[in-house]
Amino acid sequence: MHSNDTTAATLELSTIQPIAHDQRHGRARDLFTIWFGSNIMLLTVVTGALAVTVFKLPFLAAMAALILGNLIGGIFMALHSAQGPQLGVPQMVQTRGQFGSYGSLLVVALVVIMYLGFFASNLVLGGQSLHSRYPLFSTNQGIILVGLISVIATVFGYRLIHAYTRVMSYVSGATLLLCFIWIVGVHGLPADFMQRNQLNLTGFLGTLSIAALWQLAYAPYVSDYSRYMPANTGGRAAFWSSYWGCCLGSILPMALGVTVGLCVEGDITTGLIELTGSLATLVVAVFSIGIAATNAMNLYCGTLSAITVGQTLVPKWSAGALSRAITALVLFSISLALALLGQDDFMANYTNFILLLLYVLVPWTAINLVDYYLVAHGSYDVASFFRRDGGIYGYVNWTAVGCYLLGILVQVPFMATELYTGVLARAMGGADISWIVGLVVIAPVYYLASRRRNRLQPLNLVGKSA
Repeated sequence: MHSNDTTAATLELSTIQPIAHDQRHGRARDLFTIWFGSNIMLLTVVTGALAVTVFKLPFLAAMAALILGNLIGGIFMALHSAQGPQLGVPQMVQTRGQFGSYGSLLVVALVVIMYLGFFASNLVLGGQSLHSRYPLFSTNQGIILVGLISVIATVFGYRLIHAYTRVMSYVSGATLLLCFIWIVGVHGLPADFMQRNQLNLTGFLGTLSIAALWQLAYAPYVSDYSRYMPANTGGRAAFWSSYWGCCLGSILPMALGVTVGLCVEGDITTGLIELTGSLATLVVAVFSIGIAATNAMNLYCGTLSAITVGQTLVPKWSAGALSRAITALVLFSISLALALLGQDDFMANYTNFILLLLYVLVPWTAINLVDYYLVAHGSYDVASFFRRDGGIYGYVNWTAVGCYLLGILVQVPFMATELYTGVLARAMGGADISWIVGLVVIAPVYYLASRRRNRLQPLNLVGKSA
């Protein structure tokens, strides 16, 4: 066994290859700190503030919707996390077991785009917050600084990212607590704080969806951070450590966002700086570093997914540390361009981006979880994941691809965005429940279709990584 603490700066040599059992290390509680520490950042605060700024909910309704959404979405996120110790491969590689070698490319490519979007969003927030508190930095310089810290962690890989987020769990957690104490106890809340905004169903469902998606967005890469865990870690331990780490790490900063959003008008980051007074220097510094930690995770997993695409097309390619570094730099350059060009309309772009994510992630997560837990029961031929012809899973599993496309289509009438509002969403006053419909429809459809399909996978396979 290796110690994470003493070898955090060791360069990770593997990329998407199966992790051999003698290279496994870590404990389930490491999954708590990586998800708790990585969520306490400015983007989480801003996302929570949407409940009162965009969806116009009062405090109690906003908190109820955010808590419920996170707790529901967290179930799916944690179920994916529990797959890592069993299979020892990144989540997007394992997706070949449902979609086939080429069939998975559609989903993997969409996931790479998702990572780029989140990375760019975090860069903008980091740059803007650094400029707000430290005018010496321009927003662009702040964007580049946060990005460079993220790239370094990505190049070193798994161990350094785990160590980084473990430290941030304590530092960011303590800073978050200080924010609440300062805003409530020192600055004080407005007299009509609890009466601001009115309860509305559209806003409640919108907030619920945003919070659920916050958790669902981790599904395509959550097991990337559990794949080095010993196989005997246990699915239950991996599930609960990831679940509570991510839910608590999300709900608490979102609550801060709700508080700031009700106290001030305008930009949330500027409002946070105003409300925390002399504490603001520390808050901005810590939360900006927190952004870099999370962005390292986004870039790392985006890199693994991009390598997965490359390895699918060129099966003999066994990417190592150098390939990861080069791929990370290419993706970083793309995200940097998006951040520098899109910073002026950040909130509008971000809100539309996460809603669009909802529609493409939901059917994938339904198919993956049903296949893993109810169809294959965690038993996959890992060697087939790395063959051009998909091994026993073939080039394309049309059952999965068809269900995925159906999952997107059934959501269309329930979509509610600036670009398009479905007829049923309009009838419900603009409430967006598309993700619920997608999950409820696709999970049983895929299960029944898979049961009827003649699966070639032997029943005695074990989810082994070597």
